[in-house]
Amino acid sequence: MTALSPPKTQRRLSLTWRVIALSSLLLLLLVALFIWLGQHHLTQQLESSRVESHERQQREIRLAMQRSADNLRQLAGLTAAAPELGSALQNSSRNELAEVLSAQWPSLQLEAGVDEVFVFNAQGVRVGYSGISESVAHLPIQGWIGDVLSTESPITALRCAVTCQQFAAVPVLMEGVSIGMVVLSRSLADVTRQAREVSGSEIALMVTGPIAEQTTAEVPRLDGWNGYILALTNRDKMLPLLTLSSSNTRLHQLIDIPFSLEFADRHFELSAVYMEEDADWRSTGYFLIISDITAQIAAIQSATQTLLIVGITGWLAAELLMLVILLGPMARLRRVADLLPALSRGEFSRVRDKLPVNHPHFSDEIDVLEDSTRELSQQLETLEIVVQEHSGQLAERVDELAKERDFVNSLLDTARVFIVVQNSAGRIQLINDYTRERLGLRDADLIGRHFSDLFDQNADFPSSSDSRHEHDQEADTPNDLVQHLGAPSQEEKTFQTQDKRLFTVAWFHAPLANSHDLNASKISVGLDITERKAAESRLTWLAEHDPLTELYNRHYFQDALQRAIIGQAKGAVLLLDLDQFKEINELSGHYVGDRLLREVANTLFLNLSQRSIIARLGGDEFALLLENITSEQAINVAEYISQLLDGIGFTAAGRKHHVSASIGIALFPINGQTPADLLASADMAMYKAKESSSQHWYLLRQTENAKDELQERVYWVERLHKALENDEFELWAQPIVRLKDRDIKHYEVLLRMRNDDGSLVPPAQFIPVAEQSGLIVQVDRWVIRHSLEVLTALQKKGMSLAVNLSGQSLHDLSLKQYLANQLKISGADPYHLILEVTETAAITDFTTARNVLQAVRELGCRTALDDFGIGFSSFHYLSQLPVDYIKIDGSFIRSLLIDADSHTLVKAIADIANGFGKQTIAEFVDQEALVPVLLSYGIQYGQGFHLGKPEKIRLH
Repeated sequence: MTALSPPKTQRRLSLTWRVIALSSLLLLLLVALFIWLGQHHLTQQLESSRVESHERQQREIRLAMQRSADNLRQLAGLTAAAPELGSALQNSSRNELAEVLSAQWPSLQLEAGVDEVFVFNAQGVRVGYSGISESVAHLPIQGWIGDVLSTESPITALRCAVTCQQFAAVPVLMEGVSIGMVVLSRSLADVTRQAREVSGSEIALMVTGPIAEQTTAEVPRLDGWNGYILALTNRDKMLPLLTLSSSNTRLHQLIDIPFSLEFADRHFELSAVYMEEDADWRSTGYFLIISDITAQIAAIQSATQTLLIVGITGWLAAELLMLVILLGPMARLRRVADLLPALSRGEFSRVRDKLPVNHPHFSDEIDVLEDSTRELSQQLETLEIVVQEHSGQLAERVDELAKERDFVNSLLDTARVFIVVQNSAGRIQLINDYTRERLGLRDADLIGRHFSDLFDQNADFPSSSDSRHEHDQEADTPNDLVQHLGAPSQEEKTFQTQDKRLFTVAWFHAPLANSHDLNASKISVGLDITERKAAESRLTWLAEHDPLTELYNRHYFQDALQRAIIGQAKGAVLLLDLDQFKEINELSGHYVGDRLLREVANTLFLNLSQRSIIARLGGDEFALLLENITSEQAINVAEYISQLLDGIGFTAAGRKHHVSASIGIALFPINGQTPADLLASADMAMYKAKESSSQHWYLLRQTENAKDELQERVYWVERLHKALENDEFELWAQPIVRLKDRDIKHYEVLLRMRNDDGSLVPPAQFIPVAEQSGLIVQVDRWVIRHSLEVLTALQKKGMSLAVNLSGQSLHDLSLKQYLANQLKISGADPYHLILEVTETAAITDFTTARNVLQAVRELGCRTALDDFGIGFSSFHYLSQLPVDYIKIDGSFIRSLLIDADSHTLVKAIADIANGFGKQTIAEFVDQEALVPVLLSYGIQYGQGFHLGKPEKIRLH
């Protein structure tokens, strides 16, 4: 047997004295608890009695005020019932009223304590008075007159301003008709005296708020409560107490709970009664009740001292008795305690020799302890021999377990997943390095914590390890065990790390192989799917939003509109289409166009997103869904949108663009029962807004069949596509005549289309549709291509053809190249081709028009400015545009013979054009009388039905 080194000697404290010390402490705590409970019980009784007293005093004061009000109303009724008063009031005799009031006033003042009597006629004019003050400016007389005369019932009121007074107003009836009103007022002084007699406490009457300036110097003020003391019993002693209380507590708290304080070596309790009937909004009245509770406090202190003396005496007696009982047994225990260390040193025989073998008739626990110590020495001696035999085997097994542990730890720390081992209560027992790295915490902050505390988005991470056992005392119920030890399960959880990063982890929980008892555990393996969830969230967002503007997209808007229709809501759909957005895209680039779309989207979202659903449907189209609004409100929103867009100062590449939109308004369910119908109606209304020159919006009326109009427009779009594909257009030509000799050297090309019945379709029916749908550029190219085919034959005769270009073709960047290719293919002489643009299109974007016309002239073609005069452009533009011909608008020519103004305008245009070296053409020459006038102005050419009607050109 190997001897153990002797333990270090430690200073000991006898068990006897420990027992006595602990029992003394326990008894002291019990005595203190006994004394505290007694004192607490007495205090509770005092507080309960004071609360009951406070409530009783409040009821008594309110009852006294009610009785006073009822009495005052009866007195007012008796006064109003006097026949002399009614007769004098009916006769509007102030002298008679004064005599009647003088006769009643002594009894009212002396016996009933009435301060004032007012008499008013039915118009609210005071006609009689008796009392102290004649002012009624602070009284709502007109309101009282209306209530009393309309209901013919008396009313009472309480008002606290300069003083607190009760008022009673009753009607004066003559033959069942209210002819006036009598008002009596009385001070609350009598109520104050009654309250003091009933409660036995000091009473104060206080008013909070402003009072008359002449009164502020006469009454004390409590700054803490912003109040004035109008009446106070035992004023010299109580006023300082109230001043102290106003700085230590709030007034509204005294209404529910009394406030206790010590003042002048005595204990007082202060409570308040709020005058709920006070009808004066400028001030508020309170009764303050001051009670002396010194006697009750002294009684509690005396009882507490008695309890303290009794408790200490009992404690001392108990300690002495315990000391006598413990001395003998503790000596025997001390002997056993001195021998037990010898067992650790292997002195088994010495222990058995020192312990006597006794066989008492009645054995106690100490005898059992001595016998057990002897048996323990024998067993330890036997076990030491067995332990020495097995120690070698145990050392080998420990080495094997250490190697297995190192392998498992290495495996866990190498895995790039979250691995957490939990016990049956869900507390963490083991984690791998990857989990520690992601959480940014130490083992001391993690081991012992609940799994849900850490891996939860709202987890609160402590800064020290002390908090990891904050739930150690919580009992784990069987339900908790079932939850933790169930079958393998999967879940997703989101948690936040200390550096505020969010992780979403897919967890797989499974019980460990040995989890078959209450200490069983489970392993949780988590895979970080944060990036995958972010991608899924982005895809969900993209399914409902437009990525460029971050507004809702068409799909979401249609779903929202469908929900509104199903919910039988009423509202409006606004469809916005940006004006000339295509030109901005082509001139400044698509990047600038995208920036403009984002600017418009931000403006709409910041100003209208709280009241509507805003979406970008595609391209430059936006839509708004507004529920529960009328047509007038929808128009107001459309006008507001126009103002918002007009306020956008959008500049790109040094060029400032004016932002505007055409807005179509469709109401639901009037203009459609489905999202498709409503959007089609709004689209139709939007195109009508584009056609309008007076406003940027158009409201589709109930009588308008938007679906039919849309189908009509779709029909013409399809007709245009078919005509372009199958060459179904027709070219017509109208001669342009030289006026001086009627020679015809060139023609203007006109475009026509035929219906199925063979009738001609006027251009006004399909050209606007072509412009709205964007097909006008293709139509222009069709006309150019086929005109050049015709020109190939006509140019041999010296003839020229004039072809009109639309405003949209001016922004066709490939127009010059297309024209050059067609000239080359057709073999036509570019000199005989004249391209016309309208003045309105030219001045709308002057720079673009000038560049296009200059490019055309560089190809050898000539140019003309059509419809000149209606755009009111300056002649400075005329000098800058590279055109060969000026075509004067026909509206001036037709009225030339009857309108002097037209004479002036036409002559001025001709003179300026000739001065700039331009040739002039007069349109709409429909009579011979115009020709001499035009020649006198120097106009070289004319065009009109009088000079030549349009004729069809044979293309093949």
